Amino acid sequence: MMEWWQTLSLLLGSLLVLMALGMPVAFAFLAVNLVGSYIFLGGFSGIEQLVLNTTGALTSFTLVPIAMFMIMGEVMFRSGIATDVMDTLDKWFGKVRGRLAFMAVGGGVLFSTLTGNSMGSVALLGSSLVPEMEKRGYKKPMSLGPILGSAGLAIMIPPSALAVVLGVVAELSIGRLLIAIIVPGLLMAVLYAGYILIRCTIEPDVAPTFDIPHTPMREKLTSTVLNIFPVGIIVFAVVGFIFLGIATPTEAAASGAVATVLLAVIKRRLSISGFSESMFESSMISVMILLIVSGAIAFSQLLAFTGATYGMMDMVLSLSVSPKLIVLAMVLSIVVLGMFMGPLPIMLITLPIFVPVVIQFGFDPLWFAVLFLIAIETGSTSPPLGAGLFVMRAVAPKGTTMSDIYRAAVPFLICDFLAIGIVFVFPEIVTWPVSLMFD
Repeated sequence: MMEWWQTLSLLLGSLLVLMALGMPVAFAFLAVNLVGSYIFLGGFSGIEQLVLNTTGALTSFTLVPIAMFMIMGEVMFRSGIATDVMDTLDKWFGKVRGRLAFMAVGGGVLFSTLTGNSMGSVALLGSSLVPEMEKRGYKKPMSLGPILGSAGLAIMIPPSALAVVLGVVAELSIGRLLIAIIVPGLLMAVLYAGYILIRCTIEPDVAPTFDIPHTPMREKLTSTVLNIFPVGIIVFAVVGFIFLGIATPTEAAASGAVATVLLAVIKRRLSISGFSESMFESSMISVMILLIVSGAIAFSQLLAFTGATYGMMDMVLSLSVSPKLIVLAMVLSIVVLGMFMGPLPIMLITLPIFVPVVIQFGFDPLWFAVLFLIAIETGSTSPPLGAGLFVMRAVAPKGTTMSDIYRAAVPFLICDFLAIGIVFVFPEIVTWPVSLMFD
């Protein structure tokens, strides 16, 4: 009989090796789960039991919001509704110094509510805003940095599919988690905007002002009513319904998807072919996520059945170190992992080990979940290997070097670490909005 640490090393090591060899995450989990179940859970009967448990978890309605959020994002982009909102924001920012940098943050918040995909936000904002910013004389720290930073908001402002995945894997309330991430997400946006304001004030040449046509107030208000209010209603149909206790997360996600399609139809922006493409693409992404989630659920159950989870928990609890320091070390380890791996693999590998320890220490798992999400996004834009940096390199104008991108990312990484520190020291930022919910 293996010791718990030997079992954990074998299962986790095998998983990491398969991923390093290029095997897709879902199939890596499947291979380790099948072999691990056969070895540790009594042959084919163990495999059968694991399949039954995984099937039960996947048929849960708590996973439905993932597909609904994907539909919302696809329809928003294909119908041009997202572009309309950006155009309206552009009219309001007017001649403000650094307006394009502020637009990058505003765009990050917008695309966060629509897609929940940070890499997608980097690609979209990088390809659309950076060329215009450089054409207007913006220096690279103020053209690349705001986009790298604000893209991290993609999973910190609901609706967030990745937050739903975290809630399912960590067995947390989806509704409470979606409300818990709102204030920390807005805090990050405020920190980014504050940095841009200070930097543009101290060094005006990093974001030169330029002449733009004057937009009458009547046009601004009309554009706001036509383009921003309807999207606000859609977001309220999701977040507001959950907060007020009118609907479950699954019902709220469905209402948001229906409202998005109706808005696109009312605006006459959604053709039959566009609707079909939106449904197909969202289904493809949803199935991929569900495959990975099924593997992660089975993996966490395998760790629990073999005693590896409880062995790790006992070892950590026996350490003569402050529990908060251990939690902080967990958060920092997630940042490091974020430089090398995507958010889903990190989440699915570490959560089954970290969450039981956090709960055993007596901390609020929602608080840790929010720290976890911020840390994942911080890692994805951290030099030298954060995935977001390479996405930016792919869409940045010709002549942009990796060192340019690294330098631009650092100030916004400092903002991310500041956000982690604030949430770590003041858990009320997470728990207070949740306490106001109408359950």
